[in-house]
Amino acid sequence: MSRVAKVPVPVPAGVDVQIADGTITVKGPLGSLNLRVNPLVTIVREGAELLVKAATETRDADAMSGTFRALVANMVTGVTRGFEKKLQLVGTGYRAQAQGASLNLSLGFSHPVVYKLPDGIKAETPTQNDILIKGADRQKVGQVAAEIRAYKSPEPYKGKGVRYADEKVVLKEVKKK
Repeated sequence: MSRVAKVPVPVPAGVDVQIADGTITVKGPLGSLNLRVNPLVTIVREGAELLVKAATETRDADAMSGTFRALVANMVTGVTRGFEKKLQLVGTGYRAQAQGASLNLSLGFSHPVVYKLPDGIKAETPTQNDILIKGADRQKVGQVAAEIRAYKSPEPYKGKGVRYADEKVVLKEVKKK
């Protein structure tokens, strides 16, 4: 059995977990998330813990049990604490402004870039060069951050562009004659 799947997922107070019709639904203070359960995996609730087990003794079922344990743990964490990604804009004139369900970006193009945020995702701009993306679904938060970064990824000579807060950009040396 997968070593990851052997560890039970603790369910804190205030979180409601329902397993029915091949779907697991987790509700908490920050929202509700649901996930279709793979037929190779069985999820059982025992008290205040969720156990993820392989339905069969195959290698695929063993791998999937570890994957689903991680996904369920992320769902529980997401509805209790939430997830966030921080982006930084590096470059002269680069700025961001959050307005409701959209994010306005000035990235050196001849036009402003307006990014519409999906449901369940919020963006904050503490300063005009920082973007904070928050949400309960870890996959959505990471995807939104990647899509925003893709508008202008950091270039290797000056480091200008949109980067993650913890990203290190290795700068190249300029060609010499």
